[in-house]
Amino acid sequence: MATKLHPGESIGAAITGIYETHLPVRDLRRSVAFYRDQLGLEFAKDFSERRGAFFWVGTKAEGMLGLWETGTAPLQMKLHFAFRAPAATIVSSCETLRAAGIQPLGFNGEPIVEPVVLGWVPAISVYFKDPDGHNLEMLSTLDDAPDAEFGVGPYSSWVIKRG
Repeated sequence: MATKLHPGESIGAAITGIYETHLPVRDLRRSVAFYRDQLGLEFAKDFSERRGAFFWVGTKAEGMLGLWETGTAPLQMKLHFAFRAPAATIVSSCETLRAAGIQPLGFNGEPIVEPVVLGWVPAISVYFKDPDGHNLEMLSTLDDAPDAEFGVGPYSSWVIKRG
């Protein structure tokens, strides 16, 4: 059922998340293989005549990712977006990503062995790169109170601090 907005209420009040995002890629076939075979997203549709492909992120109702092959110009654009995932999935994600041939990364791009927590949110997170160097993330907000002083640190330190 649609939410009816009241006078003076912003459209933002009805927005619940990001449904669709698009990335430019250098080699569509290579990127399709990464997102399908290594990351495990469900392939949705190929638009080879337009040099594009789509994936479902979660269910068809939850989200979609579009990939668009670009020319071979030397100037490259690197983008970032975060996948929403359950906290339990993110806790085990470093091992899962490594098993898929993907290096898990921390907030500053350093290799990690466990997820990080962004204390100001707070959220548990792990970053990684796609074949074009786009900075991808899996993130889940935590029910704990924000702790800006924590900064960004290992999940195990967050758990110990919460005791």
